[in-house]
Amino acid sequence: MNRRGFIKFSAGYTGCALFLMALPNVIPTNAFARKGKIMIKIDDLLHALERKDTAEADRQLKKLFDEGHDPWEIHLLLFPIVQRVLNPPFINPHLPKVYAITRELVPYLRKEDIPLLIRLEVTEYTRRSKLEKMGKEKLLKHTVSFRDIESAIRDQDQKKTATLMATFHSQAGKDELTRRLLFLGSGYLSDSLGHSFSCTAFILQEMSARKSEDLWPAFATLADYFCKGRFHNTPSFGNSDDFTSVDSVPRLLLQTTKGGGIVNLHHTITLYAMERIRYLFNKAEYRHMIGALTAFMGRKGGKPPEIDTPRSSETTNYSSFNKTFSGMDARSVTALAMGMMTSSQGRRQLGRFLIKSLCEAYEGDYDPHYITGLGSALWAIDRYWNQDSVAMNALYQYLDYLFNGLRSTG
Repeated sequence: MNRRGFIKFSAGYTGCALFLMALPNVIPTNAFARKGKIMIKIDDLLHALERKDTAEADRQLKKLFDEGHDPWEIHLLLFPIVQRVLNPPFINPHLPKVYAITRELVPYLRKEDIPLLIRLEVTEYTRRSKLEKMGKEKLLKHTVSFRDIESAIRDQDQKKTATLMATFHSQAGKDELTRRLLFLGSGYLSDSLGHSFSCTAFILQEMSARKSEDLWPAFATLADYFCKGRFHNTPSFGNSDDFTSVDSVPRLLLQTTKGGGIVNLHHTITLYAMERIRYLFNKAEYRHMIGALTAFMGRKGGKPPEIDTPRSSETTNYSSFNKTFSGMDARSVTALAMGMMTSSQGRRQLGRFLIKSLCEAYEGDYDPHYITGLGSALWAIDRYWNQDSVAMNALYQYLDYLFNGLRSTG
């Protein structure tokens, strides 16, 4: 869909969102009945996603909004099908990662903005091919070790791998499965451009956030990915003595954000994933992860961009910000953004403006890294806003990649 079509639909979505804001409680007390009702109505949307029919998916989504359904609840119900969305020719599960990172973007938005983001992600999921459904197997009764999982991956047996993962998850717990899969993935950062860790981490985080749902679609996706990637040997513990304390993360970010392009952006996204899942690891384990990341980066030269960044607390309205964003000059947007980082409210507003501008620039075809890279940039800004060079480099690296991509496809 072109920009004119998007503006037409977004106008309708804004009306729907204003209606939702007028409701005293978007999600009623009888949530189960409401969810059951949406499941009946969302079938038509799911069929459109399966058929790659973007026009019909748009129509069904707008219909759901018109009926007053909560956009975020619709997003949550897409979990099973999104796990199967592919991004050929790449084997990496980019779109399930986009789905998980969307959870981190939504808190920046107002209610009336959320339909725009849901519409963008639904269009992206719809237009892409889907992994064939994998029939669900029963959990195994015998004790499963992680070596069993590695052996199944080595044998390229996807269904067996998924079954073993699900059983290990049941027996050892979600945290242990997460730790072991991420250790395994850490051995293949250079081969996978970091995805063996970052995609895995966010998919597993999304699984953890879902308390009583069938997780089989995610196990099937992880099994498919690890088998295709041939990630079957957990590496020996390595270490990094340079970047292992909490105060060393900003120094590490200064390294990951050096340079432009897809490879350098992945350095930052990988660190973002590591920090979001860091609570699971002890110091020695974390040292191993950082060592894997620094080996993946190698030696990086270059200087940070020179940007005139007056630290101003002046209020910037969305219209003014979007006008600068539409000029697609990374330095200008970064300079404007730096003046918004001096307060918590300003940083929240900056996140909202960036997400909304990204949505409004959408013309029906986005690189998944436009979403995942934004997640990493906002994480860096939120954590290190008071360290100018760190926040500036992270945002500039993302915007430079985004605008180069938008110009090349525009």
